[in-house]
Amino acid sequence: MALVLEGIVRNGIVWMAIIGMIGSGLLAGVAFAQKPPLLPEKDVAALANELSGETAKRNLEVIATFHRQRGSRGFHSAAELVAERARAYGLSDVAILEFPADGKIFYGTQRSRPAWDAEVGELWEAIEKSFGSPPSKRANGNSDDFDAWSGGAFFLGKKIASYGGEPVVLAEDSESAHVTAELVDVGEGTKESDYAGKDVKGKIVLVSASPGAAQELAAGLVSYAQNQKTAWWGEDENLIRWGHLETFTEHKTFAFMVSLKTERGWKERLTRGEEITLHAVVKAGQHAGNYEVVTATIPGADPKLKEEEIAFSCHLDHQRPGANDNASGCVTILEVARTLQKLIAEGKLARPARTIRFIWPPEIEGTLALLNSDYDSVHPLKLTKNSTKVLENGEVFIEHVDYKGGTAFLPYYKRIKAVVHMDMVGGGPATKAEFHVTRGPMSLPSFVHDVAWAFAEFVNEESYKFAATGKAEYPFVAPEGGKEPLRAEYSAYTMGSDHDVYQDSSFGIPAIYMNDWPDRYIHTNFDTAANIDTTKLKRAAFIGAASGYFLAGMNENGAKMVLSMIDSDRLLRAHLAELHAAAVSQGEASSLIRTYLNGEIDTLSSTRQLVPSSITQKELAFERLYPIQSLANRVGPAVAAAGDGLLKFKRSAQPKGPLAVFGYDYFGDHAKAAGVATPKLFGYEGFWGGGEEYAYEVLNFADGKKNAQEIRDAVSAEYGPVPLEMVVEYLRGLEKIGLVAEVK
Repeated sequence: MALVLEGIVRNGIVWMAIIGMIGSGLLAGVAFAQKPPLLPEKDVAALANELSGETAKRNLEVIATFHRQRGSRGFHSAAELVAERARAYGLSDVAILEFPADGKIFYGTQRSRPAWDAEVGELWEAIEKSFGSPPSKRANGNSDDFDAWSGGAFFLGKKIASYGGEPVVLAEDSESAHVTAELVDVGEGTKESDYAGKDVKGKIVLVSASPGAAQELAAGLVSYAQNQKTAWWGEDENLIRWGHLETFTEHKTFAFMVSLKTERGWKERLTRGEEITLHAVVKAGQHAGNYEVVTATIPGADPKLKEEEIAFSCHLDHQRPGANDNASGCVTILEVARTLQKLIAEGKLARPARTIRFIWPPEIEGTLALLNSDYDSVHPLKLTKNSTKVLENGEVFIEHVDYKGGTAFLPYYKRIKAVVHMDMVGGGPATKAEFHVTRGPMSLPSFVHDVAWAFAEFVNEESYKFAATGKAEYPFVAPEGGKEPLRAEYSAYTMGSDHDVYQDSSFGIPAIYMNDWPDRYIHTNFDTAANIDTTKLKRAAFIGAASGYFLAGMNENGAKMVLSMIDSDRLLRAHLAELHAAAVSQGEASSLIRTYLNGEIDTLSSTRQLVPSSITQKELAFERLYPIQSLANRVGPAVAAAGDGLLKFKRSAQPKGPLAVFGYDYFGDHAKAAGVATPKLFGYEGFWGGGEEYAYEVLNFADGKKNAQEIRDAVSAEYGPVPLEMVVEYLRGLEKIGLVAEVK
């Protein structure tokens, strides 16, 4: 059956938005209400009964007590806890892999950032001794507000911030300091004009920007920067945001983070002409250390396929408490690991053919270290000999070496076939969070997202049925959790976590991304365990566990079931394509629909990447590909490339990884050295994406086969029309810094 939607008319010209619904695919989705998708019902029942949101939250409550900065003592404590739990749950190959981080070694595009630790961070308001005797302590004996300081010309007054009590108040990468200085308000604090006419030498400046954006112009900072913009932005004046200073800078300083309430009080006083003096004591700094990555496995059963892996990923770092971001993702994949291991050991689930790996890294940089390494879980501290390459500019890259005699050191990115990545999956009603199952980028179409959505839609329907009627076979409700329906969203690709690394064209590993957004408490002192819903954790764990377990055991029959899921989900993707097409010109709309249809063809074909024998190309073409391709042809031919549009570029084998990494700008650093100006693409805002998204995908599409016009059309379909000139300028810039080469 082919369903053709027609009727979008512009300027008297009719073009067709086409959805190919083949065979019984249209009906596949409606069956979810009667029975679970893809897995036998006994497997679904076993997972639903065993997964525990409460067990996950108990682990979360411990992890949230650690201030988990990269390479820090707090991160190490969290890593040890996860490893200990993994061993207790009976997982195999449990290890904490160590990757040296000294600021010199590169892991692909990530310059390793030295570890950072803090011991002391206190900010006080100081009172001049000339004003009289020091204020007495409170009658209740609480010495936090007032304390006498015998040195200098000041007494200490109210304590404003204390790292010991609330670590989020001290910005990451702060350096040791002992300063008493006047507070000067400079507004945003990112431009020289903000400092015009103000004497800030030797002063502590008050800024609204992230401290890292202002540190080059100040001796010390206090920032009241707010977290990501949502409908609740700036609403709670008691929130304190997690702050960051630049890792690689000659201008080392310190920064404290304060609430809007504190900032407003100071500004009122400064407006009245009051002088405010602050006293800052910081004992902190960078030091050579390691990225620590915890990993464990459930070995596969098939002698050959067990060398392939389905991975569960999260990120273990972040500020204390960092409950939803991202202790929630870490404990949820830990709960998946416990459940799968227990059910397999008890014979309630069959051991899957492929190995299942669990990974708890520092965000982005730990994942890049893992995928760019030759470390092996059996020998976590030993580098393969002759595996490093020093480039002419002195950068060190860890290279892969393939061993024909075995796969003991087969690089992780060659083992891992798909990833289930969880970053913020437990936000309860207080956070205002909405749960998303996020698709991959258009540069990497994959069926794995349809697998995840099949299970997410099942949970949506069952949880709504329970909420609405009090009855459901699978309510997925935890004893201590809420009873609201899940209402997960099947969302287009968004950036911002480790799934960007896996799906970068260097690695090409499709990733199911499960995440909450918005969350009004993200990156603040209010991201606490109290806001975490155990029911949400259980539901996220089920969607992830069912998806990962199905993929680990997927065979020919499973692949054919997936084709029906793809057919069903095509309606959802087509709806978004239809909305986007209506917002652009006739020519852009035709290109967008053509790109969408070609993506559907690639998604169907992607099943053969995991199960090559699942269906022959001839069968696939006859049953599904040919009808869609014939409809795509009716949209009309693509715009003929001319001039610079004919240029072709191919991505270099090294370095591997996306250019948007943590604490380091690979393109900016290398472009400066090569005399390359900042590409206009970086500042471009499209209808559905911005410069960072365009840049990510332009590099991903540079495969040596697509020309610049085709790359431009692809990213325009994804994020909105963009000038060809901007795409070519960026590709030329990438060429000059050695990331791509022109194909003659």
